[in-house]
Amino acid sequence: MSTWDKADVIKVSDEELQFLTGNDKIDDESAMSLWHPNLKLLLVTLGDKGCRYYTKKFHGGVEAFHVKTVDTTGAGDSFVGALLTKIVDDQSIIEDEARLKEVLRFACSCGAITTTKKGAIPALPTETEALALLKGGE
Repeated sequence: MSTWDKADVIKVSDEELQFLTGNDKIDDESAMSLWHPNLKLLLVTLGDKGCRYYTKKFHGGVEAFHVKTVDTTGAGDSFVGALLTKIVDDQSIIEDEARLKEVLRFACSCGAITTTKKGAIPALPTETEALALLKGGE
């Protein structure tokens, strides 16, 4: 069994989805072609369009936060780091769509904030910054 087939959570970007599926479509059908029986959560990040999520029971999307982008370096890493900090202690989040959407909004806020500064590591937001963006601040 490949590492891919052992993964519980997989995150791909829209460009990675196109590469892995061999087509230009970025839609639910293309994303679900990556699904395997051991998978619990599949995410497709869409840059300034947010992300799509897929589980065994539900799927949907979360919109991006609109910020003044300076540099996109590290945005995906920031998104994944934020996601993992929330689900590592409570994997049941993946089974509750409302809670998952809340976590994905947090992850999108972290990714968005990262794009407002140059560089990857210096641009990573604090939890306070991410929560402020979630509440409508900047």
